[in-house]
Amino acid sequence: MFSFRLHHMGVVLLFWVLAVSLWAACRPVAPAAVPSTVEGNTATAPAPEPSAAPAATLPAPPSPSPSPMPSPQADKWALWSEGTRLRGANIYQRRVFPPLDGTDFLGPGPLGPPYSQADFDALAAQGVNWVNFSVPGLFTVSPPYRPDPQVVRTIDRLLQMAARARLYVVLSARTGPGRSEFSILREGAGDWFPKSYLIETVWQDPAARRAWAAMWRYTAQRYAHNPVVVGYDLMVEPNANDIVEVWAPDEFVARYRDTGYDWTSWYPQIVAAIREVDPHTPILVGCMGYSAVDWLPTMKPVDDPRVVYTVHQYQPDAYTHQEPENHLPYPGKWAVEEGAAPEFFGRSRLVALLQPIADFRARYHVPVAVNETGVKRWAPGADAFMRDQLAEMERLGVNYAVWMWYPAWPPLASGDHAFNFRLGPDPTHRQDTPNALWTVYRAFWARNRLRPAAIQP
Repeated sequence: MFSFRLHHMGVVLLFWVLAVSLWAACRPVAPAAVPSTVEGNTATAPAPEPSAAPAATLPAPPSPSPSPMPSPQADKWALWSEGTRLRGANIYQRRVFPPLDGTDFLGPGPLGPPYSQADFDALAAQGVNWVNFSVPGLFTVSPPYRPDPQVVRTIDRLLQMAARARLYVVLSARTGPGRSEFSILREGAGDWFPKSYLIETVWQDPAARRAWAAMWRYTAQRYAHNPVVVGYDLMVEPNANDIVEVWAPDEFVARYRDTGYDWTSWYPQIVAAIREVDPHTPILVGCMGYSAVDWLPTMKPVDDPRVVYTVHQYQPDAYTHQEPENHLPYPGKWAVEEGAAPEFFGRSRLVALLQPIADFRARYHVPVAVNETGVKRWAPGADAFMRDQLAEMERLGVNYAVWMWYPAWPPLASGDHAFNFRLGPDPTHRQDTPNALWTVYRAFWARNRLRPAAIQP
């Protein structure tokens, strides 16, 4: 994963009110019901919403335009279990820390970077029908674990905008009790952020794990009847193996099975907590190893008929995360693994890399989705790489969302733009421009035919 988190590699310098008849189902919690403590500090009034930035300059919408679903109450599970029906993109937000971020780069907060209705409308105009919200969970990171009112209000606002743009949404929790945003960015601890920002006690603390389940029960109770919320992604990139420095999946399982570090041993408790209040909304569960494809076989499916297993596909990292000076082409010959001899990497290798998805589905008869995938915009042959990859995902019948859809927030482009495919392959370019990678994405998004029903503004 990149953008504001560089796929756990470094720099961070990086939701719906349904009108009239749907309002009651989607109304926010009354202020009195939301505690006023945030991260152990007294919450201040939310910062004023930033002025909407100009919408991106975009090509014309794809043709034909997607057909609406006949009802906003259409079966959400069918979206995941009947082939590729959701083709989308990620948005990203995290809490703004003024001592670290200032108040400009990611906006004034409390979460940033700021997204406007124009950003969601522009995304929908590309043919996208699903937006994956890679965002903080609704509870505080530090005890006492409780709903964070600023996060709740922000997610509600983002959901409003997504619904107006007729986009399905998956809520993906980057943070929660005992896990801060910086756990995904842990290699930067002591470098570009203080070590004190790194909180990842959830793997050692049973109380934090119980609170993580309580967070998702609260979230599901709040959004169970929202017709655009089609999935709950329990944790973005589980990564306990990085904490214990074990990168071989089999070795990790052998050493840490049934301990707090073993995600597969305690995510079923979260599923059970959700099902107490929401029996229908699909639940998405990523695998360990930052949800890398080669960790998928270590997952143990839970006994629930509406669970989707997910991976994040950025392999090979040497190609997808290369810097402009590397010039590693696709297809081409280069060191696929660090320190290894150069070898040819082309479509057949890419297909083989995705084989664990097919194997896992065949073994357990469960759906798999790729809710993050992408490549830095300047990688030579990035358009061919993503064309081959998305074509294989279509053949496998999985839903996918690319990383990522950036907001039109001008300060952001100065420091975070590597995965902003709208800018083209020139690393120095900071304006939207037609380009081959963007064209590939739009061609696949144009296959979408399903959207939530329109709502009144």
